[in-house]
Amino acid sequence: MRRLERPRALPDAPALPLLPVDDDPGACSVPRGGGWRPGARWAQAEGARAAIAEEAAALPLHQQPTMRELGRRSEAAEHPFKRAPVAVARQPVPAAPVVHAVPLILAEAIGQRQLIAAACPAALALGLVPGMAITQARALVPDLDIRPADPAADGAVLDGLTLHAMRYWTPTAAPSGADGLWLDLTGAAHLHGGEARFCAGLVRFCRRFGYTARVAVAGTPGAAHALARYGREAVTLVPAGGEAQAISALPPAALRLTSDAITAAQRFGFDRIADLLPLPRGPLARRLGLASVTRLDAALGRVAEPIVPVVPEETPVAKRRLLEPIGTAEAIEQVIADLLADMMLLLQARGRGVRTLVLLLERIDGSEQRLAIGTARATRDAAHLARLFHLRIERIEPGDGIETMRLAATRTDPLGATAVAGDLTGEAAVPDVATLVDQIAGRVGEAALFTAAPVESDVPERAVRRAPPLAAPTGWPAWRRPVRLLGRPEPLTGVLALLPDAPPRRFTWRGQVHAVVAGDGPERIHGEWWRRDGEVWAVRDYFRVEDESGARFWLFRRGDGVEPATGDLSWYLHGLFG
Repeated sequence: MRRLERPRALPDAPALPLLPVDDDPGACSVPRGGGWRPGARWAQAEGARAAIAEEAAALPLHQQPTMRELGRRSEAAEHPFKRAPVAVARQPVPAAPVVHAVPLILAEAIGQRQLIAAACPAALALGLVPGMAITQARALVPDLDIRPADPAADGAVLDGLTLHAMRYWTPTAAPSGADGLWLDLTGAAHLHGGEARFCAGLVRFCRRFGYTARVAVAGTPGAAHALARYGREAVTLVPAGGEAQAISALPPAALRLTSDAITAAQRFGFDRIADLLPLPRGPLARRLGLASVTRLDAALGRVAEPIVPVVPEETPVAKRRLLEPIGTAEAIEQVIADLLADMMLLLQARGRGVRTLVLLLERIDGSEQRLAIGTARATRDAAHLARLFHLRIERIEPGDGIETMRLAATRTDPLGATAVAGDLTGEAAVPDVATLVDQIAGRVGEAALFTAAPVESDVPERAVRRAPPLAAPTGWPAWRRPVRLLGRPEPLTGVLALLPDAPPRRFTWRGQVHAVVAGDGPERIHGEWWRRDGEVWAVRDYFRVEDESGARFWLFRRGDGVEPATGDLSWYLHGLFG
């Protein structure tokens, strides 16, 4: 890059007044007192360099010049544009609240009432708190985004986070209510760089998935629960023995009291937990209940509150260690049959059926090979699973021999009783196509098998999606659609039609002219204006037409034929009937 640059002339230096100079500066070209300059002209001679090297070697180690200053090229120089490292103390990353343009609340039905289950920060700032009636919220803020709460989906997310925590963070984890997790960091915090660093990483992890996290670390689960939900900081670290001081300023509701106990505390003027600490336990239990006193003692560490961890379900595994290595297809299939028999017994005891099976083969040289199969429906049919493995037996490379084989059911589903014959009326049983789907998928791949399912959209190319082959989609529209829908509408040329509502009389598609003998339409479809601005005025008029040879086409015209903003009146072919 330096060679390609054009040399740029320096500006002329302004004239300076002449200063008195020494007529005999000596052998050195550097002004006196200028310090080391080993690369100057006076250090280029052999004798001068040797003298400089001897003089530098006589200096103390901390005063000796670097090799780079002595003109040696063997030492790597620092990058000229490298920023100097700045020591910055690592601070916990605060959780960034998710801001909604319109206040968002989640509604849940409790009896005959609709109450707020959760609210975004914008809704909370307007006074819309969980537990408030939806009608009252609408009266306070008319412009609201109200969506139904889905406790089942929330529980599934918490279960997934719990399993992730048990795998990567700590072996003791459990859900804490409907919006939190218990994590026991005893003996595990140092593996993540300490409690502060772990909390900061946990907040960043949740932020990547769009969650606002609040983390509190304390000596008791009750104190951590209270600080995480009622504390002011996004990350709170309580030193050992400081639980009472940390939660004293919080309201009594932070102790997970019942609604009756919270009402009683407000009646007696207990606004903070600090008001409950000096009271005797007997009168406090009579006023708020014995359960409230137990909660307070658990938060202070006086009563043990163990965390019951979630125990993940172990993967069913069947294993066979062979006396002699095997390498033939017949011997491998025989061992697979034995492993399947053992696996079916394990699944039957758990009441589950297999969806994915992984066969692991360990060779003599220590290498391992994997072979996986999947089923469209949960099953415990060992013969059917053996046929699926038989379709892929040719992919196994035994090498010098296989000495250990393991079979693991990585995915299972609940499997109850299934009908194996006709009913009592004598009618024939409906044939099960799941086995056929599995065999075809074993040959051509799972992605090649699918069925079509409807989507709530008027635009044809958006109204259909792929679904699993055994799915039974419902909700198909009543209007007729072509059997074959093109992936992208193809333009037509030479179209002869009478505007605005008559079907075309002639058109050319892929170089062939089609004369229309019958037509039906139009079916007007408007664009989905909520997706993008370009579809606000978009209009398509679809026609079903038939040509002289009997072929039937589904084509449309862009625009209604009246308003120019609706389309340019170009014609396209979108599908074929029959």
